[in-house]
Amino acid sequence: MGLSVTHLLVVLAIVVVVFGTKRLRNIGADVGGAIKGFRTAMKEGEEGKPADDKGEAIEGEVTSKKTDKD
Repeated sequence: MGLSVTHLLVVLAIVVVVFGTKRLRNIGADVGGAIKGFRTAMKEGEEGKPADDKGEAIEGEVTSKKTDKD
């Protein structure tokens, strides 16, 4: 009940006929650019890790919030 190679080729042929090769090329370029941008953003996010991952102290003020429970 799975998709065979013949079924995939038929679906690919229909997609090419409906959208055309130029539009498919543009879609492929857009998807590739989006993936590249996502990977770049992930790498930039890893460079800015929090200081406690490096074992450094973070300076700041500690405040506590008291709540009254009756």
